[in-house]
Amino acid sequence: MATSQLTAPVLQALQDGTLAGNWTLDPAGSQVRLRSKSLWGMVSVKGVFGQVAGAGVITRGGEVSGTLTVGAASLDTRNNKRDDHLRSADFFDADRYPEITVEVTGIEPSAGDAANLYATFTIKGVTAPVSLPVEVGALGGAVRVTAKTQVDRYQFGIDWNQLGMVAKTATVTAEAYFVRTPQ
Repeated sequence: MATSQLTAPVLQALQDGTLAGNWTLDPAGSQVRLRSKSLWGMVSVKGVFGQVAGAGVITRGGEVSGTLTVGAASLDTRNNKRDDHLRSADFFDADRYPEITVEVTGIEPSAGDAANLYATFTIKGVTAPVSLPVEVGALGGAVRVTAKTQVDRYQFGIDWNQLGMVAKTATVTAEAYFVRTPQ
């Protein structure tokens, strides 16, 4: 994991141990959103997952690990019929797979406050590695991580696509706000 020549204050704090400790996700300040094209790319479906939890650890050497858990059934697109379909076996199969998880196993800082998280996503019982570009901000006892990535839904067995109406990829955007866990 590359941690040399860090210039940004947050990434420097990662390297010098200032951010070392246990961190807990503040669900009130955090949000995971999903956007996907449907109707042959003419309509953008947007939704927010209402249940998000997580925790992480930053070591004195700047190593990062943690878990973000999202309630699959908590997706709200403001259309009850569509939400029920997204919760069904055609998509998330939320009854059998109630959680979507992101396991972070490492970090590679890049320019400014940007970094790449090494992670695995588990969706619908399928786990796959993902390199997740993030921006990191810190203030006092809080760290904010923002991420945006494309997810190939077919990779996770979410392959329902009547008449080619739904795009193969979805954009996932997350704003995760972590507070230091008291020792």
